[in-house]
Amino acid sequence: MKPLLLSRYTATSCIGTGLAATRAALAQGRSGLHPCDFETVDLDTWIGRVNGLEQAPLAPALADYDCRNNRLAMLGLQQDGFLEAARDAVARHGARRVAVLLGTSTSGILETELAYRQRDPLSGALPPDFHYRGSHNIFSVAEFVRHAVGAAGPAWVISTACSSSAKVFASAARLLASGLIDAAIVGGVDSLCLTTLYGFNSLELVAPEPCRPYDPARSGISIGEAAAFVLLERAPDTPGPADIVLSGYGESSDAHHMSAPHPQGLGARMAMEQALACAGLRPTDIDYINLHGTGTPSNDAAEGLAVGTLFGNRTAASSTKGATGHTLGAAGGLEAVFCAIALAEGMMPGSPGTRELDPGIDIAYRLQPESAPLRHVLSNSLGFGGTNCSLVFSRPAGDAR
Repeated sequence: MKPLLLSRYTATSCIGTGLAATRAALAQGRSGLHPCDFETVDLDTWIGRVNGLEQAPLAPALADYDCRNNRLAMLGLQQDGFLEAARDAVARHGARRVAVLLGTSTSGILETELAYRQRDPLSGALPPDFHYRGSHNIFSVAEFVRHAVGAAGPAWVISTACSSSAKVFASAARLLASGLIDAAIVGGVDSLCLTTLYGFNSLELVAPEPCRPYDPARSGISIGEAAAFVLLERAPDTPGPADIVLSGYGESSDAHHMSAPHPQGLGARMAMEQALACAGLRPTDIDYINLHGTGTPSNDAAEGLAVGTLFGNRTAASSTKGATGHTLGAAGGLEAVFCAIALAEGMMPGSPGTRELDPGIDIAYRLQPESAPLRHVLSNSLGFGGTNCSLVFSRPAGDAR
């Protein structure tokens, strides 16, 4: 594929609002997880919560979109000049030439959960101020972002669990290659709700402590929330020394099981192999891998086997979910921004919470942040049902940093 320029990017999660705070947390190996205090949830687990959303309603003109997920989206859009950059792209290319492609898993389902508490005791009707289209509806976040930036090009939301906001990069690449658009706003937004917290607890997948990816004592995930956005455009023929590009993507659907990964990591390996082929790279060209690394015994073992099979134990790797928790449908977009930060700073993130590498997993796992020259990095996002996506990001010009 022809490389695509990350013209602007930003991230908001429990470790920070915007790039400066996010960059500092990654460099310090700091976690934003804390004991669960969300809404009425009574679970022995830790979460990655973005503070202040309860006190940040949308403007009255956007009231029909007001929900936790879209409040988080707006907070994310307002960081690092992203909203202005997106509107500028619309002005330069034309509204119909700018796509909005986002990932989420539960969108604004929290509003439905809250509305059910207020339903009419006789008829069961939901309260009149409940707006399904602007909140619970999966497309809500794309419609909201489209409205905020003034775009009128193709728009959709991918909801393939944890690979959702990685797969939108591949969709944008195909739209750009076909000539249908000139720019795409991609990324993901997923927010805390009762469905995910109690749902993952029912699957016995939430940890009673901060998650410990790839640790022999790992016991499950910590759930977080995040908003991450990237403006993708065609890269110039001569990239600048600071430019970062999407250079490859790979997708697979192994459909091994509804919630368990393929034990040999078949789908993960297929996605990584396709991403490398798309980028025209070999495994030895990758300097760092941002692992999916949720902290569940089966996920880490399967992904570790796939990575070890393809890369051996030479390529540095880590999971950042000990910092942010698993942000589900936003994870791919959030960790894409982490990869961009890693390339820009010449810094490999560590793995907060992990104390040692599981001796049964033979990869070059990094516990602490490290400075290193980086030119190509790979990010994995592996979803329920075997929907997998790998992305390759690169610095095409100048010295590796």
